[in-house]
Amino acid sequence: MGSNKGINKLSDKALKNLIGKEGDNDKFYADGNGLNIKVTKKGVMTWYFNFRLGGRESTPIKLKLGNYPELSLKTAREKREQCRSWLAEGKDPRHQLYATRQETLKPVTVKDALEYWIKEYAQEKRENVEKHISQLDKHIYPFIGHIPLVECETHYWIECFDRIRKTSPVAAGYIFQMCKQALKFCRVRRYAISNALDDLTINDVGKKQEKRDRVHTNEELGQIFRYSENKKLPEYYRNLLKLLIIFGCRTQELRLSQWGEWDLKNWVWTVPREHSKSDNKIIRPIPNELRLLIQKLYDRNLESGYLLGELKKSATVSQWGRSLWKRLDHKEPWTLHDFRRSLATKLNDLAIAPHVVEQLLGHTMPGVMSIYNRSQYLPEKLVALNIWYEHLQVLSGEFENVVLMKVLSNN
Repeated sequence: MGSNKGINKLSDKALKNLIGKEGDNDKFYADGNGLNIKVTKKGVMTWYFNFRLGGRESTPIKLKLGNYPELSLKTAREKREQCRSWLAEGKDPRHQLYATRQETLKPVTVKDALEYWIKEYAQEKRENVEKHISQLDKHIYPFIGHIPLVECETHYWIECFDRIRKTSPVAAGYIFQMCKQALKFCRVRRYAISNALDDLTINDVGKKQEKRDRVHTNEELGQIFRYSENKKLPEYYRNLLKLLIIFGCRTQELRLSQWGEWDLKNWVWTVPREHSKSDNKIIRPIPNELRLLIQKLYDRNLESGYLLGELKKSATVSQWGRSLWKRLDHKEPWTLHDFRRSLATKLNDLAIAPHVVEQLLGHTMPGVMSIYNRSQYLPEKLVALNIWYEHLQVLSGEFENVVLMKVLSNN
């Protein structure tokens, strides 16, 4: 039928002559290296790959590849080589071929892959997961969400990032990093494979977010502390603002906080590790002056289960916080997260030991201290928070007869 060599014996011309030809018996024609074509009495032609999973003593297996001419000679040979590769890797071609067919019939799309990352990782690990979902809905899914991930080449991704970069290069870089992490997550867990973003960096598609160094002035802190007492503010945000500025905690730590975290007997707040960015629980004492407010919140919100009486979305709270500096007529923008930097800076100015400040912020202790030093420094942290609370009261003008003195240094 073709070449007399041990492989690739068949030819297209000979195969086409057999299409539809009826005979007395079924016949098999070998192409070599396990590839055969069966021609039935009625002229139906079917490709098979013959192999054994063990040695010569093991039972021979026939794997149907497809019918000719729908499956061409060239494609059948490619499938044969793929099957031989699987065998060399110790894999059963039957299982591998089935998985490949399933992927072809219902491939994992870009949207499938990103939603897998959202569900299996970001929902639990990312504070601003709602923001991620919103950005993907707006910038990625409408353009490439429907494309099978394996077919979504780098240039399709770049078109998306370029579209974002025109108006917001920082957002383009942020979304790129998110997508790159998501594809790696899918690849590591063998959910879907794509290396389309591997060679790209933030500078290729957008811009890195500049490191923030915003620290509130004493005047701003005093004004914000007074504003947290404003009865015109919704109660949720009034309490959120006050607790953020006092504890210097992350927004999600308060937003997700439930009453099981609050020990009103020993006056300690324990942030569980699942709410902590550092993946460690954070233990903070409750300053003396704050305990009355916490007790009131407990009496009012216990039934809801949440410290602040309800669970608001991260994006909703962030949006409210982003516009706060304008409402207070401050000259430079700031976010709710900047309270952490302000607390750290001011407490150091107030001569609080750096390791106590780091513990209050929930940072992991450096080096061997994180392994051997398990102390929570609760007495020192309580002193620090009591000093900080009193300092905020002075800044806000609660003590009219107290004048704030600047701490002078040799610098």
